[in-house]
Amino acid sequence: MSDLSRNEKRKLESLFDMASGYVLDFSNRTFSEFICDITNIDIYDEKYDYASGSKANRLRAFWDIEPNHLVGQVTEELIEHLNTIKLTGVYLSQGKSKELIEECLKITTRLKQDQPVENIDAIKAISDDKDFNALSNQLRESIRKNELESSLDRLHTFLIKYIRQLCASHKIDFEKDHPLHSLFGGYVKFLNKEEMIESKMTEKILKSSISVMEAFNDVRNNQSFAHDNPVLNFDECMLIFNDIANVIKFIERIEQKFRHKQHQLNNSELNANDDLPF
Repeated sequence: MSDLSRNEKRKLESLFDMASGYVLDFSNRTFSEFICDITNIDIYDEKYDYASGSKANRLRAFWDIEPNHLVGQVTEELIEHLNTIKLTGVYLSQGKSKELIEECLKITTRLKQDQPVENIDAIKAISDDKDFNALSNQLRESIRKNELESSLDRLHTFLIKYIRQLCASHKIDFEKDHPLHSLFGGYVKFLNKEEMIESKMTEKILKSSISVMEAFNDVRNNQSFAHDNPVLNFDECMLIFNDIANVIKFIERIEQKFRHKQHQLNNSELNANDDLPF
């Protein structure tokens, strides 16, 4: 559930004209489509059937039931919709001050910072491959919509593509049929060889991630939509997503350090060649 305060709710209700039971200019149909497009949630599901079941009461129920980041996404889109209908002259409500809109945008920013996957920005393609980019974009969108259970198989596919790309860029030998944990094991060996890991503890954490990724193979095959399976529950999916995203974020930083190290070595070699007398 979101942690909207009473004061924050009052501001949002005022901005969205909820006192009469409506939400802005939405009909029942357009309100349902609007929420579904953003969240893939049916706002007319019985769990949102609060009090009179009006659009305003369903939005209030949504605030009480859904997590901060999801409430933040919907609030942001509602403010954008408000701005659009004001510009077109369709919406004639008075008294929506600039200060109230700014206060509600601040509420939106706070809510959206509470993401279910902490390092969602790390889930991005590291090559120009069209399929890789499409997959990463689709995966981030699924995370934003809170569809973790239905995205486990795509996370596994993304991770294989990601680690294969790393191995290829560092000329680490691998076969196309190498499983995820074998690919990652080869990459960890490379980091050790290049002295990119400074502590034994970091090395142990990365090596333990090899066994985590081996277990991920089983989850992908038996507890995701990769096959006709009963899907893993949301809380465990969130744990898996966060663990994988944290590993990727660490790799991203290690890769930045490696590129910096290579740049310094290349500059040293160029400087040494400049000193030659011929």
